[in-house]
Amino acid sequence: MADTTVEDGDGIRTFPFPVGLSVGGVGMQVGPMGTGRTWHADAPLERVHRIDFHIVLLFTGGPVRHMVDFAEHEATAGDVLWIRPGQVHRFSKTSEYRGTVLAMQPGFLPRATVEATGLYRYDLPPLLHPDEAQSAGLRAALAYLQQEYDDLATETLPLSLHTSVLRHSLTAFLLRLAHLAASSAEAARRRTDTTFTLFREAVERDFAVNHSVSAYADALGYSRRTLVRAVRAATGETPKGFIDKRVVLEAKRLLAHTELPIGRVGAAVGFPDPANFSKFFHQHTDTTPAAFRAELR
Repeated sequence: MADTTVEDGDGIRTFPFPVGLSVGGVGMQVGPMGTGRTWHADAPLERVHRIDFHIVLLFTGGPVRHMVDFAEHEATAGDVLWIRPGQVHRFSKTSEYRGTVLAMQPGFLPRATVEATGLYRYDLPPLLHPDEAQSAGLRAALAYLQQEYDDLATETLPLSLHTSVLRHSLTAFLLRLAHLAASSAEAARRRTDTTFTLFREAVERDFAVNHSVSAYADALGYSRRTLVRAVRAATGETPKGFIDKRVVLEAKRLLAHTELPIGRVGAAVGFPDPANFSKFFHQHTDTTPAAFRAELR
């Protein structure tokens, strides 16, 4: 097969769907994971690359570390990894991939199915953790799809009819997968909402004495990374930015509505050194505490 790989401006190669390796030349493949499998004879899978098709990996072993869009994911038995066209990813040389892999060209399914199954929902998480019932349904649907795919070689049906059966079987599997992906995203959103809510409440309670992101993370039992993701998802800013905005707001309230000396205002929002308070206030407002107060009098 001719080398039709494309190298983008960032130097990352994009490999096409390997039609020549597909039974009957149809726009999908399904089979066991294993060593030696490749998209192309010149495609080192342990190197960062893109593909112009979908792959779904349903694992029966693990752990497996796999990078998708520069985020490392760790999958174990029962997990599903869904990588969409154009996403940058890399297989791990040190992980043993066991399970079933499904590859499919985007154009193999009709547009209505593509929309119904969310094939291009890049906002959904690539790594999915189905529960026991969801996993059983996915395994059964994928096993039936693999049986139909393997039957292509026996030519028990005309190719056109067999292709139609494959499309319907693939659609049934993808509908289950899409429901799982959407449910996982919603669950993640709820967890993020809960994390941010707890952080917001903690900041409201302690902003006058605690300006440390790590201290809030430790007190709430989250990693700093988890807290950063939750706050960014909820507000579009960093936890430190959120804390600083609350401190500035309180300082402005005290400067505007009380007669406290500026040094006392600083101490009230966690700056016992007046010089540090003035520097912080100016950094975030482009004016000094004294000038801010004077503008309102």
